Amino acid sequence: MTGNQKEASIEEIHRAMEEGTLTSAGLVETLTAWIEEINEAGPELRAVRMLNPDAADEARARDEEWQNGVRRPLQGIPVLLKDNIEAGTMPTTAGAEALRGNVTGRDAFLVKQLREAGAVILGKTNLSEWAFFMTDGAPSGYSTVGGQVKHPHGPETFEAGSVGGSSSGSGAAVSAGMAPIAVGTETSGSILSPASANSLVGLKPTVGAVSRNGIIPLAESQDTAGPMARTVRDAALLFGAITGEDESDEITKKGETSKDYTSYLDTESLTGAIFGIDWDYAGKEGSEERRLIEEAVSTLRRRGAVVRNVTIPKAEPPHVLFYEMKRGTDAYLSASPAEIPVRSLDELLAFNREDPEGRMRFGQTLLEQAAEKSSDPDDAEYVAFRETDVRTSREEGVDAVMAEHALDGMLSVNNHGAALPAKAGYPSITIPVGAQENGMPVGLTITARAWEEPRLVAFGSAVEAHAGHRVVPALAVEQPN
Repeated sequence: MTGNQKEASIEEIHRAMEEGTLTSAGLVETLTAWIEEINEAGPELRAVRMLNPDAADEARARDEEWQNGVRRPLQGIPVLLKDNIEAGTMPTTAGAEALRGNVTGRDAFLVKQLREAGAVILGKTNLSEWAFFMTDGAPSGYSTVGGQVKHPHGPETFEAGSVGGSSSGSGAAVSAGMAPIAVGTETSGSILSPASANSLVGLKPTVGAVSRNGIIPLAESQDTAGPMARTVRDAALLFGAITGEDESDEITKKGETSKDYTSYLDTESLTGAIFGIDWDYAGKEGSEERRLIEEAVSTLRRRGAVVRNVTIPKAEPPHVLFYEMKRGTDAYLSASPAEIPVRSLDELLAFNREDPEGRMRFGQTLLEQAAEKSSDPDDAEYVAFRETDVRTSREEGVDAVMAEHALDGMLSVNNHGAALPAKAGYPSITIPVGAQENGMPVGLTITARAWEEPRLVAFGSAVEAHAGHRVVPALAVEQPN
């Protein structure tokens, strides 16, 4: 194919494969060489935690299928996985030293779905350790196993943590051209934050749209995996591949999903749409961030949308996360392979204390707070906190605002409005709308009600077409020979 393979969309890759100018194996070879050039060497982005040793073989198998007429949505497409998602013989570490050797031999349910859709698992991405729930003292994007993820738009100038978290490596990798798509996970802002920070499309699904089976848990009431991509179409393709009912995850049986979200792409969907925006969630007044959101809102209005000023209530403190972290971590560690040196959260804390500098450089304050909580799902205090979260985030929160103003969606900047829909389990999408003068990207985020991903894909494609502006990192721009 002509052009920059590192920036190619899924559609462009498949077109080149049809034309015979590109193979999956050739693309994997190109991306692997690029990762080796900029991940541990060069700017040392540390976005990819490890490459899949079987990726080349998987790509050759997908090429053979292609030659035999097999055409699946992600046929031959390399995808990166956040390193809290199990995949075959690759260790799943959550960035933690205690899990460095966590080889389960299993594929997470969503990884099985990716393989069924024809994808090639290229490798694992670095992340904020324990999905950014280890300590309140570490920069986003840091893990003991993977080091610090650097921002591809300013690896030498942007401060540590600016890359967003906790799916930091997934965001930086796709932005830097290491893979066309990646899977991140979110409990509260962890897809939206790195997607917007890296000028990507990020879709945080309704909790239950994607199985959590085979993903190291943080908080069962809020955890979900979701797509990160350079275009809305690619995000929709990836999302469709990983949605669906899983018998081992009861929450996936609670709503309707699709296997083809590209059918909802609609660049004219803004006409007649009604959005609400609380400017407290749209950047500081007078800032470049706010200016970019104001410009995007003006474009939405010119394309026929109504944008109303609304007041969105503040989310309750994250009490629930500490209880669910304790319960989920104990359950996961107790069933880990024999080689893993810890079997509970308490044992993890003790293990880290044996080598503070090497295993808990920034402390483990959040893990310590979680360890003090009850593991009982019927604990009265936990139940009360969860009931408060549901009430204040749904019927008194998102649902109330949407109903009062007859909204189709709520607007915000980046992940600034992520907490309330996260507690509700509701979906959001973020779309790049440019960058500040220092090069820091900005995203316009749209939130909807449960199971309204089709609406978000439609609105996202329209924003992308009329107000979108993805900024490509200078290091990912192909240089002439």
